[in-house]
Amino acid sequence: MTTLKVRGFALIAAMLTAAATAGCENPADNVAPATVNAPAAAPKDVAHDASKPASKTAPAAPAATTAAPAAGTSKALAYSPDSKVEFVGSKVTGKHEGGFKAFTGGVELADGKAEVAKVTADIDMASTYTDNEKLTGHLKAPDFFDVAKYPKATFVSTEIKTGGEKGATHTITGDFTLHGVTKSISFPAKVEVTGDAVKISSEFFIKRKDFGISYPGMTNDLIRDEVVIKLTLTSPRTKAVAKS
Repeated sequence: MTTLKVRGFALIAAMLTAAATAGCENPADNVAPATVNAPAAAPKDVAHDASKPASKTAPAAPAATTAAPAAGTSKALAYSPDSKVEFVGSKVTGKHEGGFKAFTGGVELADGKAEVAKVTADIDMASTYTDNEKLTGHLKAPDFFDVAKYPKATFVSTEIKTGGEKGATHTITGDFTLHGVTKSISFPAKVEVTGDAVKISSEFFIKRKDFGISYPGMTNDLIRDEVVIKLTLTSPRTKAVAKS
């Protein structure tokens, strides 16, 4: 009887362990990774002038393949209020979803063409939110984003080319500044240009440690390095802008 009880307890424990770990897979497993270049030589005060990405040691992309905006590029089309920049982070026991409530930026179209020539974003890190109030506060603290020291994150594209992973229409490359670190990242995106708006959607992951965010979490509940980024951006095209 004692042996049967021990086996029964062992079976129950195994079942509970399986139930506890179910649904805790890494969200990044199902999305494409962003390609990240070598660390940039970012100045210590980069966060105080995030609109000027730090110079990088990595070589620039060849001019023949760079889709930087030409002199005649149409003026920027701002993102609509319903645009979203979201993220998903995870640890051993589960995941958390969040994003940023305040960000500006937009797209620019190549002159006379229905092609996106430039994408920018300027994120207010103090607007960070998550599905857990305590976590939101912790993310703003020095362990993670350190918002007081690094109040902004920025992205400025340097190349946009057709084709990409997982059915993407384009691959967007640009300078991304986060937590005082600037790197060049490339990620797949679906880009749609119509007479009414420009829409960009993307889902990819970056590694937080690439940007100096290395807080490990609890010993028995370690935080994963990968963070999924979700972009749902819409830039309406007004008649005045379309004719510029």
